[in-house]
Amino acid sequence: MSEIPSSEVRTPAGEVYRAFWRWHFYAGLLVLPILMLMALTGGVYLFKTELTAIIHRPLVVVADRPARAPPSAWIASAETGAGAKATQLIIPSRGDRSVQVMVGDKAHQRTAYVDPHDGGYLGVTTPGGVMGVIKRVHSLDIAGPVMNGLVEVVAGWAIVLVATGVFLWWPRGQNGGVVTVRGGPARRLFWRDLHAVTGAFAGIVIVFLAATGMPWSIFWGKEVRQLTTEAGWGRPKPPIAERHHPVKSVERDGVPWALGAHAPPNTPNPSPMLGMSANEHARMMQAKVLGVDDIVAKARADGLTDGFTLTLPQAPGGTWTASYMPDHVERTRTLYLDGRDGHVLDDIGYRRFGPAAKAIEWSISVHQGQEFGLVNKLVMLAGCVAIWLLGGSALVMWWKRRPKGRLAAPPRPTRPGAYAGLLAIVLPLAVLYPLVGASLITVLLLDLIYRRLTSSPLFKTGA
Repeated sequence: MSEIPSSEVRTPAGEVYRAFWRWHFYAGLLVLPILMLMALTGGVYLFKTELTAIIHRPLVVVADRPARAPPSAWIASAETGAGAKATQLIIPSRGDRSVQVMVGDKAHQRTAYVDPHDGGYLGVTTPGGVMGVIKRVHSLDIAGPVMNGLVEVVAGWAIVLVATGVFLWWPRGQNGGVVTVRGGPARRLFWRDLHAVTGAFAGIVIVFLAATGMPWSIFWGKEVRQLTTEAGWGRPKPPIAERHHPVKSVERDGVPWALGAHAPPNTPNPSPMLGMSANEHARMMQAKVLGVDDIVAKARADGLTDGFTLTLPQAPGGTWTASYMPDHVERTRTLYLDGRDGHVLDDIGYRRFGPAAKAIEWSISVHQGQEFGLVNKLVMLAGCVAIWLLGGSALVMWWKRRPKGRLAAPPRPTRPGAYAGLLAIVLPLAVLYPLVGASLITVLLLDLIYRRLTSSPLFKTGA
């Protein structure tokens, strides 16, 4: 990549300014396209509930009436209509919304919709419908685990962008471009000021979005969840660990993030009683098994009256998990119900979370625009819009300043010591987020190779 000659560039703070500007440019080049995609899908997903009711209205919205079919009828209707076994129920809090039933195995999961009042089958979509696809695009999970790892890289470099951008924006005696935008769209100065002022005002929100997006990273999120759980700072362990039906992460909105460190529980199968044949014991156990109707009734009797997610056990008599995830994360509850008599094996609420789990769950709730209502949504949306303004203005700004016929990076400092301040920002992030560190090493190696190539006589004529 050819550079702008230093004589063509004004550098108000000299060599240090050059160092920050160069790495601000590199960080933007690395992550802005993906960051803008994540901002677009994230901004849409903030209004998941409202948009789902519009996009999938025939499936989601039903006529509210007093009659109510039993949960077993919901499952039977969904399994017959979709031709697959039910694994999870999402029971709505409103009477004018359908029940969502997850059907199929992990590789071929779908969402079936059932009218809770008469048990009528309404239809089926991919997991979560359109908004489920948008969520998978937002997390890059749709492109596989390797691309999902980019969440950590992009989020980390977004923080680098904001930090270096604040340094470049910092007032150095100029009269404009601090909180006001000078000139008109025809001038590069207008786009420079728009870029700087937008970043200055939205920087805190962007850093918050980037940092709170890390729990979804396939590497950092998984490791932090495991480490905090082992240290006793995460979510309490379920009472007994065994397996539920597998459910894709896109459909686990009703289960706290911190639960991902644990295998969902099940009750153990007791040994046959002394003197009882295996068949007699099996008949006795079968007689004790509770169905979904009894389990839902018991969950409601224990306070889950505003709608909740019920994950079904793989075997009759196993443990059922009922998770209540309201907008205010402090009211989160997860009940583990014994499948034979329905008694509560454990009731884990937010108050029992460790400090790390509390902080992460709260930050996720704010990230998704839930914790503080519409104001929360609008502030997070403003951060998403700001990312697009920053990306668009950066592109225009670069286009207007580039030398004709060349793709130019800002000039590198002539003194290595100019990078000291920059490293103070980048290195802690590289240590905290290992994939960011790996990408930093890659960029440094590429820059070194480029410098060696451009200093060679064979390539000088091509600059």
